[in-house]
Amino acid sequence: MIKVTGHRGVAGLEPENTLRSIRRAIELGVDGVEIDVRVTKDGRLVVIHDETVDRTTNGHGYVKELTFDEIRRLDAGKGEKVPSLEEVLKATRGKVELQIELKVAEATDPVLRLIEKENAEREIIITSFMHDLLRRVHEFNPELRTGALFFNVEEDICKKALNVYSEAIHVYYRNIDDELVRRAHEMGLKIEAWNPDEPEEMMKMIKLGVDSIGTNRPDILLNLLRKMKMRWKK
Repeated sequence: MIKVTGHRGVAGLEPENTLRSIRRAIELGVDGVEIDVRVTKDGRLVVIHDETVDRTTNGHGYVKELTFDEIRRLDAGKGEKVPSLEEVLKATRGKVELQIELKVAEATDPVLRLIEKENAEREIIITSFMHDLLRRVHEFNPELRTGALFFNVEEDICKKALNVYSEAIHVYYRNIDDELVRRAHEMGLKIEAWNPDEPEEMMKMIKLGVDSIGTNRPDILLNLLRKMKMRWKK
């Protein structure tokens, strides 16, 4: 059975990485929600993908050069604000798994401390393209689950993930084939495909046997899986 993760909430339907987007994904029935975390000038954890606020808000500037209050005054789409990680945790606790992508190294320890404070370890997966950060996560708390993000299928991709104690590889869907799925499973790793957004793309991933799919259109994927009766069971 396949697990469904809403990418940045449900980014294909709502403003990405907003509470509106996350709540919509939960209403659709996803198993998990993926978000991105950065740090403001005054050390607050905010949920935003890019290093600047330009693309996803009506403001300008680098996240790291703006205070939390300055970022909160911006419109992130449909009147939504850029949320704090605390707000997102509150919205997802007890409802769905939260997949947190570390976009910057300086977010690592504050994120880990917040998870510990909230006793949310069982509901969290931490991912990053910066794999050394995942090793730091394991050192902080070996019980925390992590996933190593990849765009391309690198040489020794599975070994690289295992070397930083990840339980899964998260790979751009166009670069996944049956050989990679077989290899990952033989080495005890799960494999998540990101971001197929068309039914044909999703179907290909399903047939390849991936363990989970992250998508901007979880509504399409959920309907597809329900028709196929392949829904992942919690």
